[in-house]
Amino acid sequence: MAAPAIEDEATQEQPPDAQPEPEAEPDREIVDDESRKRDLRSRTLDDVLAAAGSLLGALGLVWVLYENLLPTSGPLGFFVSWFVVFVLMYAGVTAMRHPRTVMADRVVSAVVHAFAGLVGLSVLLVIGYTAVRGAEALVHINFFTSDLSSAGPLDPLTVGGVLHALVGTLVEIMIAVVITLPLGIGTAVYLNEVGGRLSRVVRTVVEAMTALPSIVAGLFVLTTVVLMAGFQRSGLAAALAISVMMLPIIARSAEVVLRVVPGGLREASLALGASQWQTVWRVVLPTARPALATALILGIARGIGETSPVLLTAGYTTYLGFDPTSGPMVSLPLMTYQLSRSSEQVDQARAFGAATVLLLVVLLLFVVARVVARSKTGR
Repeated sequence: MAAPAIEDEATQEQPPDAQPEPEAEPDREIVDDESRKRDLRSRTLDDVLAAAGSLLGALGLVWVLYENLLPTSGPLGFFVSWFVVFVLMYAGVTAMRHPRTVMADRVVSAVVHAFAGLVGLSVLLVIGYTAVRGAEALVHINFFTSDLSSAGPLDPLTVGGVLHALVGTLVEIMIAVVITLPLGIGTAVYLNEVGGRLSRVVRTVVEAMTALPSIVAGLFVLTTVVLMAGFQRSGLAAALAISVMMLPIIARSAEVVLRVVPGGLREASLALGASQWQTVWRVVLPTARPALATALILGIARGIGETSPVLLTAGYTTYLGFDPTSGPMVSLPLMTYQLSRSSEQVDQARAFGAATVLLLVVLLLFVVARVVARSKTGR
């Protein structure tokens, strides 16, 4: 009963016209600074003009200094100087209109875009130069439907083609896939799912094989399979050499893929009474199947363009053959290498045509890998 009395006394002490004290307002400047987000991505017309003006101004300044006043010459030094002066001028112009954070972001963005454009331009130049040099041979249908058994270095481009090299490349890659796919995925499963005392050693060996020179793989197969075991140079020996180069790529990529699989799936499978093997076979591998397909395609793209292992183990022939165990079997990289050594213009055109076909095959594989990875993300 004492509580209401105390409350009444508290209310009586206050005058009737008393107003509650207003709460202290936070500092508006602090609130505005915290709520205002700096937009670093949008570009106004002034920003575009600042970048273009810095680019043109750097070009004029470097041309005056590099070509007229200083004892320097050469296109490489000119472009490097142009880029450095552009970055400095762009940083100064941006600092006049924006705070330091925005200025640093704009300068770093310009440098990153410049290097990305340089890499893209280099790739386009390589592909464009090869395609232009090989266009003379690619326009003929027989280039894709016949071999070089009836074509000599003085015969026109209407005779002969790359069919035997294309078939040899596909046969060797299929054999290499049959060998490396179970070994690579098995290695990844052991490293990520099983583990043990030897896992660190196996991972070290796989990482070391990733940097293995291709000529060493060819010499290894040449010594052990061709010279010691007595096998002849053939498509099978070339496939074994290509497998040595593909195996670490597939193993490393598959291991990274298996790490991404959520651990909750494994725990749920084990909680339901499944064994470790059943968990890996029925849960982990099906979940990572699209990404494992991407790892396989990356390995194929690495092996399909190898020249040194094939040069030592496959032999060279101008005839079409489907048996990888009897006689030499040529591939597209080996055909490109052999024909490029000729001084005849026709063989040079055939070499660039074969290189263009190889580039198209590799680009197709990478497009398939991107599509598979994108479909995984969509699901």
